[in-house]
Amino acid sequence: MKEFSYDNYSKEDFDALFTMCMKLFRDYNAKELRRDLKRTVVSKKHKIFMVKKGSKKVGFAVFSVRFDYVEGATQSPTAYLEAIYVKRKFRKMGIAKDLVAKGEKWGKKKGCVQIGSDTWIDRAESRKWHKRIGFKEEEELVHFIKKIN
Repeated sequence: MKEFSYDNYSKEDFDALFTMCMKLFRDYNAKELRRDLKRTVVSKKHKIFMVKKGSKKVGFAVFSVRFDYVEGATQSPTAYLEAIYVKRKFRKMGIAKDLVAKGEKWGKKKGCVQIGSDTWIDRAESRKWHKRIGFKEEEELVHFIKKIN
């Protein structure tokens, strides 16, 4: 028996997906995150893989196909790693790398020849991980907002 299974998302996975997303997106409002996730899980342009060890859900990845601008991409459409999370005690076992490989395969079927991703500027661990599995850092970006009076 394989130690981990990589399955397509199903409705029964929603609560576990939401709980892990709350850990990943720490500053996100729970109500807004739940609303956005409900849209994502039914979207035709997204693909979600869940990682399980037996019946226990230990990680996930969300991919999309983007037709708009993706930093560093030379062709469109571009597959995009929207979110990835593996519970801490299951990290450094190759799970996240395997999830990305599944997303790349899915993206290729959708006509993509590149995959993009992003992370927050202060997430050093995430930045190192992206580079370790073959992503090339394109640019650093800081977003601004100003209220109009």
